[in-house]
Amino acid sequence: MQLQDFYVLTGGDFAAVKGRFFKEEMIERFVLRFLEDPSFGELSRALEGKTVTEAFRAAHTLKGVCSNLGFDRLGNSSSELTEYLRGREQALVDWEQCRLLFGKVAEDYGQVTEAIRQLDSYSA
Repeated sequence: MQLQDFYVLTGGDFAAVKGRFFKEEMIERFVLRFLEDPSFGELSRALEGKTVTEAFRAAHTLKGVCSNLGFDRLGNSSSELTEYLRGREQALVDWEQCRLLFGKVAEDYGQVTEAIRQLDSYSA
């Protein structure tokens, strides 16, 4: 799969990303490195442990990475979770709501990572 096809599949705006990074080689390098980003795993563990501060930090980081790379769909779902957690105290968190919001993040994350593995330049 070509990089432009990747952005179509994942709901991103390739032209906007290219406007930020200028060279496709640079975009591709950062897209491939996304698989090494620990934010999703940290978010998952924080929600499992019900630690609001860590979950917020991980969701916010994931949102930022997605924003920079133009992973719009994943960025939007991680943003929803980030905003739900923003400023909440541990006792006021509805963990079922978090689980639902995280479910969408996980679905979008899976789609992005699977698409990365389908890029022509990906090598395991």
